[in-house]
Amino acid sequence: MTIKRAIKILQNGGVGVLPTDTIYGLVGQAQKPETVARIYRLKQRRPDKPFIILISDLAELKKFKIKPTRSMLKIINRFWPGPTSIIFTKRVACRLPASHRLRQLLKQTGPLAAPSANPEGRPPARTVAQAKKYFGDQVDFYLAGGRIKKKPSRLIAIKNGKIIVIR
Repeated sequence: MTIKRAIKILQNGGVGVLPTDTIYGLVGQAQKPETVARIYRLKQRRPDKPFIILISDLAELKKFKIKPTRSMLKIINRFWPGPTSIIFTKRVACRLPASHRLRQLLKQTGPLAAPSANPEGRPPARTVAQAKKYFGDQVDFYLAGGRIKKKPSRLIAIKNGKIIVIR
């Protein structure tokens, strides 16, 4: 699978597995409800548990009605781009990846819902082969990125100007 082909599939509402800047993600357009619902089904995840959304730049926060205050921006700029996801509302957590290549892909696809590539309760896939064991032909594509040894992103919230580490 080529990146160009994967981008086309994502632009058309498809779902796939690709390496993010932290671990393999099960990805699809975050603003397409039917795509997000499909990801929830594939992950066997409760719909009240939100996904992390990958964005290509800070301006994309507006797409989710997020308007960071000046003090929040100071904190955000300490962590982004990088492997930290920030919870903004009860339903939205975002990450601006450090990977330039991934941000370029996101510019073409729009924000992507990107939970880890595994069914709920199972370990995150470290390879495409492991992701295929989990999802088989239920996803539209797999993009290989070798064995990933990194951990899932750090997850934080910002409350009253303070950083709260969730994981």
